[in-house]
Amino acid sequence: MCGIVGLFLKDPSLEPELGALLSDMLITMTDRGPDSAGIAIYGGASNGKAKITVQSARPEADFDGLEAALTQAGLPVSLTVKSTHAVIACAADALGAVREALTKLRPDVRVMGSGESVEIYKETGLPKDVVSRFDVRSMSGTHGIGHTRMATESAVTTLGAHPFSTGADQCLVHNGSLSNHNNLRRELVREGMRFETQNDSEVAAAYLTAEMAKGKDLGEALTGALDDLDGFFTFVVGTRSGFGVVRDPIACKPAVMAETDRYVAFGSEYRALVNLPGIEEARVWEPEPATVYFWDHEKAA
Repeated sequence: MCGIVGLFLKDPSLEPELGALLSDMLITMTDRGPDSAGIAIYGGASNGKAKITVQSARPEADFDGLEAALTQAGLPVSLTVKSTHAVIACAADALGAVREALTKLRPDVRVMGSGESVEIYKETGLPKDVVSRFDVRSMSGTHGIGHTRMATESAVTTLGAHPFSTGADQCLVHNGSLSNHNNLRRELVREGMRFETQNDSEVAAAYLTAEMAKGKDLGEALTGALDDLDGFFTFVVGTRSGFGVVRDPIACKPAVMAETDRYVAFGSEYRALVNLPGIEEARVWEPEPATVYFWDHEKAA
């Protein structure tokens, strides 16, 4: 049992409130998963800019001097530290080089996510503590997803917390368990995918990354997942401009959605949505089994 939330904003005037709204939604789901929690915030892409969210078990040692070390290596960056995480901003065309340099300069640092838009914060502990530690309430953005975990498939660690990100500006949260993740992992490794954990949810994220690398959009990749992934699952997924939801054909994991002209929201239970603005006027429904729900800012524009 885990708790999932997601919020996709249609109304730009709500963007300064994204972090606060999503934080409250996630905290409401605390009793569904006390082991670890995480949030991904999509802050809008900056022209020619990218960022990498990293985590360290020894932040003082690993983050001290890192900005200068990368710059001296010919990779000008700016670094903002948030507790055990840091956001490294760089030129978009230098993203790969910065990630490679990190493995040499700070081999113990772990990448939580990277891309033009996304920042991912996750740690062991309760949602209220994770939200407070990273000052998520102050963050603005266009959409975001969150997860509070009750571990079933792997150890309780920061790397095992959700969201999982296996591609630029892509991440996934999952409630459920997959039965064919070991076979699928082997296939994806042969295709060049790398894994940081033994978590089945990371395999689902990598599957979607691999499918989108073939030219599919998020909606098409989620449709393929219904045939290729076995088990029980509810996925909420974010991309640079998109937001998607899918449940397996049996759909035994709880889920509820709400939509107004200002936002689309997802919660494992309705109580996660009750404090959203205008929720009393929203269309509220339970997402159908084996049905993909997909919104994209670029397609709506």
